[in-house]
Amino acid sequence: MAQRISLGLAIIIFIAGVVFAGLFNMGLSYTNQLEFCTSCHSMKVNLEEYKETVHYKSASGVRAVCSDCHVPKSFGPKMVAKVLAYKDVLHEILGTLDTKEKYEAHRWEMANDVWEKMKSTDSRECRSCHKWDAMDLAEQDRSARKRHGRARDEGKTCIDCHKGIAHEEPDEPEEDEEEAAQAG
Repeated sequence: MAQRISLGLAIIIFIAGVVFAGLFNMGLSYTNQLEFCTSCHSMKVNLEEYKETVHYKSASGVRAVCSDCHVPKSFGPKMVAKVLAYKDVLHEILGTLDTKEKYEAHRWEMANDVWEKMKSTDSRECRSCHKWDAMDLAEQDRSARKRHGRARDEGKTCIDCHKGIAHEEPDEPEEDEEEAAQAG
């Protein structure tokens, strides 16, 4: 009798684990969709900029969504990114970026945070689509061919040259403004 109960409990635990894993995976997939990412008011500025880029609309019909650039594919780094996304939710709740003016006031800082992350991971998310060994430099225009060849030789990463590719590149704050912000 005890063996039957143990077997029944094991089956229930196994089924519960499968259901949990399925729901967890569905949740991750849902939070990686463009509609979810841009559902917050503060992301409307990004959405409008993104719609004007080749990552949104291209001749080939390939579209990179927010998660393709901002969420790692590997499970461990993906979980870290998802946990750290709490700050985005927090700032949405606090209204830190609820107007275009507030968004613009924080754009430089936000962009630099993303650029630093991309640099530290050798543009890992970019490289999930754009791989050095898959680039046909002969098919690129002269300038791109020269720059990509040099960048590879020099160990540069995508973000070294392609800042502002999916969102407007912010203007660097003036020294006086930056010092005043740090003092106040």
